[in-house]
Amino acid sequence: MLWALDASLESAESFASLKAGFDNGLVKFITWGILSALGYHLIAGVKHLVMDMGIGETKEGGRTGAIITLIGGVIVIILAGVWVW
Repeated sequence: MLWALDASLESAESFASLKAGFDNGLVKFITWGILSALGYHLIAGVKHLVMDMGIGETKEGGRTGAIITLIGGVIVIILAGVWVW
């Protein structure tokens, strides 16, 4: 992804070729996978920050936090798929 960012900023021709490359289904799938992993990681990180503040440290709170994290992760994954495709 950093290589794609570097290539997109290099020149107008480089940006056009990179944009054309993103029409490939495999590239879209890989991009969607990377965005999904980052999105889920972000949601789980926020959960851990909330737990560091002392919220949800009980067994029931941990279970609720895990369910909320999974639901939030699924939502982020679906939104990433809609955005990529």
